[in-house]
Amino acid sequence: MKVEEMEAMRRVGVILFSFLLVFFLAACSASPPAAKPAEGTSQPAAQEPQKEPVELVMYSWRTEDKDAYAKILAEFEKKHEHIKVKFKPFKSTEYNTIVTNTLTAGSGVDILQLRPYTIAASIADAGYLLPLDDLKGVSDIPKDYLDAARGSDGKVYGVPLSINSAVIFYNKKLFADNGLQPPQTWDELIAVCEALKAKGITPIAQSGKAAYLLSITHSVIAPGSIGGNDYIEKMLRGESNFKDAAFVESIQRMQELAPFFPQDFVAIDDKDAQALFYTGKAGMYINGSYRLETFEKLNPDMELDFIPGLAKEKGGDAPMVNWVDGSYGIVKSTKHPEEAKLLMEFLASQEFGQRFSDELNRLSAIPGVTPKNPLVQKMTQLSEKSMVPYLMLVHFGEGTPTTKTTFEDSLQGMYIDKLTVEQVADATQASADKWFQPVK
Repeated sequence: MKVEEMEAMRRVGVILFSFLLVFFLAACSASPPAAKPAEGTSQPAAQEPQKEPVELVMYSWRTEDKDAYAKILAEFEKKHEHIKVKFKPFKSTEYNTIVTNTLTAGSGVDILQLRPYTIAASIADAGYLLPLDDLKGVSDIPKDYLDAARGSDGKVYGVPLSINSAVIFYNKKLFADNGLQPPQTWDELIAVCEALKAKGITPIAQSGKAAYLLSITHSVIAPGSIGGNDYIEKMLRGESNFKDAAFVESIQRMQELAPFFPQDFVAIDDKDAQALFYTGKAGMYINGSYRLETFEKLNPDMELDFIPGLAKEKGGDAPMVNWVDGSYGIVKSTKHPEEAKLLMEFLASQEFGQRFSDELNRLSAIPGVTPKNPLVQKMTQLSEKSMVPYLMLVHFGEGTPTTKTTFEDSLQGMYIDKLTVEQVADATQASADKWFQPVK
């Protein structure tokens, strides 16, 4: 055989060997054929494609809730691993300005905590929010709670967060040590204040630097003068107003409390007033039920209790003053509307409501939630027995400036001797006259 023929045969052999080797390796590495599924069974579902990571920015005005939200939102993130929620709380006094600037800029936030009633409605009416009427869980929430974030078009733009009650907190041990009983009427409140002051104890730890705190205190004091819902209904029908003798008396009582507040209270911050109370230097503190979590965190050993508003007479009803403490809404400019809706469905769920109540000792607005904290349970029971709305916030939060703001600023003016009791009433009514239309 010629050398050329032998060389040609050798090359053919190499090629055939290469093909056989490739075939053999492919056969070895291939997966065995899938077993035919047994009759009546189905093939396993294909694995879902991995979703792109999404970050949702969530604004709030409650810096003190940050740790609790970290725990609660972690449960949401476990169920939706591609979504991370960045909870950004701001100082309450700076929140409105921050929200206005952010919405005007058109970016920066996906979920927004909404101030209740008028402010929430104004943001919705300006076109900054997505309607949530069809969101899972919203239809189960009581209508009165949803009204706190309803636009003028009748649509719901926020999931209500919690129900607040304005109460008089008191130090049980301090009262017991001084032989005092919690007051039920105006006269009893004055007697307790005088007894505490005589002992060198600040009777009521009140701050007046932020004017809204004054109208919260007034909301607790006022029922002892004006009564409950019957009087409020008369005001809404135009049968009474802020210059009525009963309402003027409620302002007069606010003035009479001034000697029992801390010195220069109009200039001190609420945190300073809180410190007077939870350190035992003051006997009482008037504010929203949300301060319960604050006190139990800062002084867990404190023997704390509360009373609702004052009754007009001994043995009468002392109604709880309630309102919705804001809602959460979806900003229309969000780049992640579907993920934002998933978070909102979580916020509207009983699971969130229960965790929120348990972590923060608050009354959730979500149906089916049972508070574990005994004092929150007490608030719930008293609210079911007798309840009135926070008049200035729920019904008189409109106008420019709002009637609520006018009332609060006028109270400050009264405390620095710039306005009389009657002038406070006149200024408040003059504000309401510019916009308020009585219910027919």
